Amino acid sequence: MKETRSTNPELVKLIRLLTKQSREQKAGVWHDVAENLAKSRRARIAVNLSRINRHTRRSDIVVVPGKILGTGNLDHALTIAAFDLSDVAAQKMKAARAKFLSIAELVEKNPTGANVKIIR
Repeated sequence: MKETRSTNPELVKLIRLLTKQSREQKAGVWHDVAENLAKSRRARIAVNLSRINRHTRRSDIVVVPGKILGTGNLDHALTIAAFDLSDVAAQKMKAARAKFLSIAELVEKNPTGANVKIIR
């Protein structure tokens, strides 16, 4: 069976950036994120805000290699990077003063991936 690849040019560009940063900075976290994003859309991760709230503390830096959904609430401020997020999740994150970045922006600010948690 023929392997299919993503046709989303933004996603392909992001995966290449993550793979390059992983090699250059010897940062395994970016390699793991790239592998998760390279999966099919059906197998990609979708994480609720309640899970992020349970597994993080104030001022943590979190990467979700997929989509953030709006079920649950955040009760502390943190920095979250994800490929996509729902409108409800964006509103709730703004109310909790959580900072949202794209994954590419986070890679630019933190090329070594130090203190970054992957939420699956």
